Amino acid sequence: MATNTLPNRPPQSRESNVDVLIVGAGPTGLMCAYALMQAGANVRIVDKRPECLVTGQADGIQPRTIESYGLGDRLLREGNHIHMATIYIPNSEGDIESTGRIPVIGTEGTRYPFLITLNQGAIEALFCDAIHSLGFDVHRSIVPTSIELSQDNEELANPTSHPVKVWPALAPINSSKILIFVVLQHLDCSNATEIVHAKFMIGTDGAHSWVRKALDIAMEGEQTEYIWGALDMVPITNFPDTRIRATIRSPNGSCMLIPREDDKIRLYVQLSDEDILDPLTGRSDKDRMSPEKLLEAINKTFSPFKMERPLEFDWWTVYISERLGQRVASTFSVKDRIFIAGDACHTHSPKAGQGMNAGMSDAHNLAWKLTQVLRGWSDISLLKTYEFERRRYAQDLINFDKEYATLFSCKGRTETKIEHENLLKAQNAFGGFITGIGVQYCSSSIIIPTHQWCAENILVGQRMPPQIFVRASDGRPYELQDLLPADMRFKILLFLGNTADPSQLEKVQLLAKDMESSESFLRRYLRNDNITSMFDILTILAEKKELVNIMDLPKLFRLHWSQVFVDDLDVTRSKGGQGYSAFGIDPSQVTLVVVRPDGVVGMVAPSESIDDVNGYFASFMKSSEV
Repeated sequence: MATNTLPNRPPQSRESNVDVLIVGAGPTGLMCAYALMQAGANVRIVDKRPECLVTGQADGIQPRTIESYGLGDRLLREGNHIHMATIYIPNSEGDIESTGRIPVIGTEGTRYPFLITLNQGAIEALFCDAIHSLGFDVHRSIVPTSIELSQDNEELANPTSHPVKVWPALAPINSSKILIFVVLQHLDCSNATEIVHAKFMIGTDGAHSWVRKALDIAMEGEQTEYIWGALDMVPITNFPDTRIRATIRSPNGSCMLIPREDDKIRLYVQLSDEDILDPLTGRSDKDRMSPEKLLEAINKTFSPFKMERPLEFDWWTVYISERLGQRVASTFSVKDRIFIAGDACHTHSPKAGQGMNAGMSDAHNLAWKLTQVLRGWSDISLLKTYEFERRRYAQDLINFDKEYATLFSCKGRTETKIEHENLLKAQNAFGGFITGIGVQYCSSSIIIPTHQWCAENILVGQRMPPQIFVRASDGRPYELQDLLPADMRFKILLFLGNTADPSQLEKVQLLAKDMESSESFLRRYLRNDNITSMFDILTILAEKKELVNIMDLPKLFRLHWSQVFVDDLDVTRSKGGQGYSAFGIDPSQVTLVVVRPDGVVGMVAPSESIDDVNGYFASFMKSSEV
């Protein structure tokens, strides 16, 4: 596939080879780069901006995102925590009044039962610092100008080849085999060009993605008729709920207030066509709006409360639906070599806090699969599941956004009790989706729900739920999700029941024998004799901490003393216990849970179905003999 006809290459052009070239250093690109760099991949990330954001743009962090990426401590420390929410509706006089405070919907049963708000600039800085600690940095003031992708199927199927090349704007390809050629143009005073040969390329360059357009990928969907303004500031107000998430619905329109770090708030306000339309052209024009005008619109919605003009406005913008709309890319990849993620492949309204979180989840989903392929552990066909899983999710996101945006927007309508109740119903129905906790991947080669019955509450295709277990060797309580880091390894959770019972121990020993077999997934795919390089085995027993003896277990199930846990209360009797019951696991059975590197449950199975677990990995992993 050739996206440009490339002229003769200038002799001064620099050339380089990388495993992965990422275009766009927003949260999605940075997340993907960080994950791949941690895994040892040779990654180049470029961005046209000369520096990262300072403030503004996306700001909401879902509970799922806090759980997922190993950077939760800094997010928890620097961000604002939102535990409560409220909805304001008009009273009989037309002034708004609260319907009462409630917990943030969708956070029940999560490890972090709250949302975090932190401006995108701070989030980008968090990732940039993490990347720098690995010896990498973002290459800034650089844009791609040409891409060429190989048409050689044999070469495309070889994960060690470099079929993506980025070339300078003035570079010819004198080769019968066109790979991935990507041309980078430096926007600094040097105005230099360079050629990058990449095994894989990822476009995370936003809603107006150059990569997507260069590959001629269409955006499919429609647009709402709503126009929204966003404003960040430290409030001076008599409004009482500036530190909880507040949805305001009035005859003058809708507004959403989101508390932020450093005493700031963000306000999303619904605007009218006349607020933004140029009377001469009839087109939307952001330049007709200002932060002062946004504050005027906010105050109309907030009556009888008042938002005073602050000393300064931290940031503001206008979202115009006709420019972005609610759309999903027709494809998320080309030949399983070039991918798009984040806003480059799905766009929607800003109100539900999905954009940045959805993009980072795209990155998390793609990064572990690329790592498996780059390491030679998995067949390149594994990469097809990125589009299968994330495009379906994106379509669900768009469908949710259409309904939510319609219910949320009320300008020019009289608020009714029924409309208020419908909004609450929608928030409850979509709560798991909004927070990322309830995202469900469909059946595929890496999502197999055949034996769901043996762990009824560990839903195959969703993220592994939180639960506290007690370490057998020292009685220390641990949150299970802390034991499942995003380190690119599959986690094998073994729920062995009470092995003090001789009949139960016999089942466990039989499983250990099967898993030690050369045909077992634990042995078949190893490139060395170190199981823990590819798999992390956690053993969880249904025994009392005072009585357990880990030396009774087969050695395979206690590879290290720190990997064995019991489903019991800790010494304070305030943490842990009832994990088997919470997960719907019968302690008289032996149950395996396979957790993917992105924290999603790939399958569950009883020990007598170990062949099905072997078949799961055989569907995408490469034997060590290949």
